[in-house]
Amino acid sequence: MRVWSMVCSSNQNRSMEAHSLLKRQGFDVASYGTGAHVKLPGPSLREPNVYDFGTPYKQMFDDLRRKDPELYKRNGILPMLKRNLGVKLAPQRWQDNAADGSFDVVLTFEEKVFDMVIEVLFLGNLFLLSCWNMTCW
Repeated sequence: MRVWSMVCSSNQNRSMEAHSLLKRQGFDVASYGTGAHVKLPGPSLREPNVYDFGTPYKQMFDDLRRKDPELYKRNGILPMLKRNLGVKLAPQRWQDNAADGSFDVVLTFEEKVFDMVIEVLFLGNLFLLSCWNMTCW
């Protein structure tokens, strides 16, 4: 069986949707983010909600539900976090966890994320069968 990894910037939206879908189909899958922090939309573009990687999805869900439940329900953040809760405990950072296992396939969802994944693999002398970037328009 191939081991799959899904990677986006914050391990919230694209990587977690793919992780959830593949997990439901019985794939051996993990997911990660490459950003410095986990960023979720806030009340304005200048006020994102910022969390450390490793912060449980439940904690983020409770925090945003306390701040403005209507806003975060309307913009889809609370339903997204609820989905994530059913997949794994917390977002993980690729740079800190890439050596956890040997992945046969890594899918990224943004060019800058792809570049970071390749850099970490190269610098860590980690083996990988295939890495693909899927740009969604």
